[in-house]
Amino acid sequence: MSLLEAIVLGLVQGLTEFLPISSTAHLRIAPELFGWKDPGAAYSAVIQLGTVAAVLIYFRKDIVALTAAFFRGLARREPFGTLESRLAWFVLVGTLPIGVCGLAFKKLIENEFRSLYVIAGSLIVLALILFVVERAASHKRTLADMTWKDGILIGLFQALALIPGSSRSGTTMTGGLALGLKREDAARYSFLLSIPATTLAGIFELKHLLEATERPSALSLWVGTLVAFGSGMAAIAWLLSYLRSRTMLVFVVYRVALGVLLLVLLQMGKLSPRSGLENIDVQPEPGKQQIEKQVTD
Repeated sequence: MSLLEAIVLGLVQGLTEFLPISSTAHLRIAPELFGWKDPGAAYSAVIQLGTVAAVLIYFRKDIVALTAAFFRGLARREPFGTLESRLAWFVLVGTLPIGVCGLAFKKLIENEFRSLYVIAGSLIVLALILFVVERAASHKRTLADMTWKDGILIGLFQALALIPGSSRSGTTMTGGLALGLKREDAARYSFLLSIPATTLAGIFELKHLLEATERPSALSLWVGTLVAFGSGMAAIAWLLSYLRSRTMLVFVVYRVALGVLLLVLLQMGKLSPRSGLENIDVQPEPGKQQIEKQVTD
């Protein structure tokens, strides 16, 4: 992987991680359009650590308050006594569904689900769901109004983001809006909820990436991660400001347009749905491996 690829992919990751348009989809599409090899799910997960750092720094005061309240509540035997302590518990509980599903469907997520057909379908379907929710939602509740039910349901929405093209921020914000949260509050909670899941995914995949026989250089990983951090900080600030006075309609239109464009290009043969996916792990049919060996010999 060249430094140019690392910079472009880091920029794509940072700008799209927090917008409800799917960073995974764009990291899969960008190499295809430029004729590069797909960096793979592992590389994508590792440079997500740059966007995790962006969330940690941008929301450092909130995170310190939630962490302190969590342990203070345990010490006082009142774990749910304050808003901050409840939010900390909601984040932990909301992380469980994506963790369980991520481990259960790891092979599909890293391989077959990265088909451009799956991504195009996910972009369009979630856009339509987001449109309906945006129109029907009350947009009145705040984080102070959240309950255990809300935390669990938004966590289940986050698990849908394991399907490339769905968008983790898109699914969690859709869940928040469906439960009546204000747009800015839904986005803020989405960012806080992203910290455990993306951190654990990045660390888990980093181990596998370092053990792989073919992998991007350490320099490419560092460059991609640092660029993702800088662009992620900018994306967070912009989105929170944007949602204070505007709807999610622009993201709905963008997702549908991108999904339809992908389907058209795939049908025209301009894009290959699975090219670059060298990490597909498909077991040969019984006896087929020996036949192929004899042919190649």
